Amino acid sequence: MSNEQARYLTFGDRGLVVEFGNEISPHISAKVRGLHIAAQDSGIPGIISMNPTYRSLMVEYDPGVIRHKEMLAALKELEEKLGVMKLPDPDIFIVPTLYGGEAGPDMQTVMEKNALSEQEVVSIHSGTDYLIYMLGFTPGFPYLGGMDKKLETPRLANPRTKIRGGSVGIAGSQTGIYSIDSPGGWQLIGHTPIKLYDPGREKPILYKTGDYIRFQPIDRDEYDRITTEVAANAYQYRIFPMKEAH
Repeated sequence: MSNEQARYLTFGDRGLVVEFGNEISPHISAKVRGLHIAAQDSGIPGIISMNPTYRSLMVEYDPGVIRHKEMLAALKELEEKLGVMKLPDPDIFIVPTLYGGEAGPDMQTVMEKNALSEQEVVSIHSGTDYLIYMLGFTPGFPYLGGMDKKLETPRLANPRTKIRGGSVGIAGSQTGIYSIDSPGGWQLIGHTPIKLYDPGREKPILYKTGDYIRFQPIDRDEYDRITTEVAANAYQYRIFPMKEAH
């Protein structure tokens, strides 16, 4: 990781934002992830929560436990060590996806906008492993990087008031998955029958920032089978180390 210094911004009376650059890139994401992990492992007292984003890490702390200047010094010390820090190997989370039809009501829009057939859209969209830059908007909603520019499509002019959890969408140059039912304006091209967020599960969210998502096209029969297994808590989620990816 580069030794370029970050910017430290005060956020209210109990927050610090550590900002790395002004672009969305794997390089900057690695810095954010590195500082997040280092802060988690550091034992710095008074940290309440941390929120990693595309290019920054927000740290909320208790000023009754640690003062602003002490938190600032502690984070700067961690930042200086990022250049020699080895990040944990990422995992890949497989997302079986039924594309088009009722599962992807905006598939035609994406096809027409980019002069592609449905099969070409599916092939391009599922042909990349997507880096999870951040989680947000709703619990477990993954903001993904690496989508092919051939699929770029503007958001809906009029957002939907309700989108089913599991819907796979495109917004501009990004792709993502709605983790729960919610409003939204992304162009929907498919749907996954698995639960991205399940508060009753031991791990409600099975992936994290820095991991990758791989979309796996499935047909209706496979979709129905997985739906049944998920409902019975019998589905085996597929997660494996990136270094074992084929």
